[in-house]
Amino acid sequence: MHPNTVQQLTQESTEALRRGDGASARAKLQEIIKNGPGMPKPWFLMAQACHLADDAEGEDNALEQLLTDEPRHLVGLLMKGVLKAKQGDSRAAASFYRTALNVAAQLPQIPQTIVPMLQKAEAHIESSSADYEDFLLAQLEAKGVSRSVSPRFDQSLDLLLGKNELYLQQPSVFYFPGLPQRAFYEREEFSWIADMEAQIPALQHELQGVLQQKDEFAPYVKINPERPLPNNALLNDPSWGAYYFWENGVQVEEHAEQCPVTMEALTQPPLPIIKERSPIALYSLLKPGTHIKPHHGVLNTRLICHIPLITHDKCALRVGSETRRWEDGKALIFDDSFEHEAWNRGDSTRIILLFEVWRPEITEEERVALTAIFEAISYYDAG
Repeated sequence: MHPNTVQQLTQESTEALRRGDGASARAKLQEIIKNGPGMPKPWFLMAQACHLADDAEGEDNALEQLLTDEPRHLVGLLMKGVLKAKQGDSRAAASFYRTALNVAAQLPQIPQTIVPMLQKAEAHIESSSADYEDFLLAQLEAKGVSRSVSPRFDQSLDLLLGKNELYLQQPSVFYFPGLPQRAFYEREEFSWIADMEAQIPALQHELQGVLQQKDEFAPYVKINPERPLPNNALLNDPSWGAYYFWENGVQVEEHAEQCPVTMEALTQPPLPIIKERSPIALYSLLKPGTHIKPHHGVLNTRLICHIPLITHDKCALRVGSETRRWEDGKALIFDDSFEHEAWNRGDSTRIILLFEVWRPEITEEERVALTAIFEAISYYDAG
């Protein structure tokens, strides 16, 4: 078939589609597909024509061919979802809809004509997910299985049902393999936590002394003239402030003298001792309205411990898929190599005592070896 003929038939079929004449459009497109070897096949137009002509089998075939050639064709995926839903295959429809929504999320702009189809996809996924959850829970109940067998069983169900996303350790500098993929650790797992929590009133008293002297908190995210500027909206912003006791392995003498009870308390946990790197311990301040955006820590060989000193219920920390609030008298321990973020949506400042500790799963021999690695990295970076 001559290219001019293909062009003419394509134009005629498009005009037929605009008139709502699916049968006529389908006939012209079938002629192109049959007699135009080596030419691009108009599968998208054919799918639309078959849809208008109530030819479900032809539409399904055309969409299958289209998505074989263009697996991320947004409207093709949405049409396939609609068709599968009409055929009663809700699971298949949800699968095509989810892929379509993922494709749409990557687009800089979505045509308004497609928005209703995307909304329909979201509604179907929500409905089918609820049906699927009801079915699964009924099956479990029939077999005597409780919804709360264990926290990780609950998490596996939430992941299966799409209620949670899967987050894994992704440290930006150094990854140590074989460690548990745990976002939060519980206070009861650490023998030294109870003693530190018992000292919170004394720690709060020392903090009030610092605040009364109006000692300035430095911005947590600072410019390093030896490195490119970090892509962080809080760069040099005191809304996220720091008052260090130990910074990159060096004790801040003036602050240490101001807060002897705090310094004594910091001798209890297993702080890493790594030249030019650790310990790290500080008051971390978050002013009202401040949001620390999602990011990853540099290592997965440590845990971060927060001792709340001034907080309220509009402050929270998300690590991976779990969000927790700081509670008076209770430490929070988490792995900051997971994506995490924090915010203060209240009208008063939040201040915690922050420090890092070795992960309990890392052996003493490994800690010695890791210390040697990190000190070597620091020495190399210093030039």
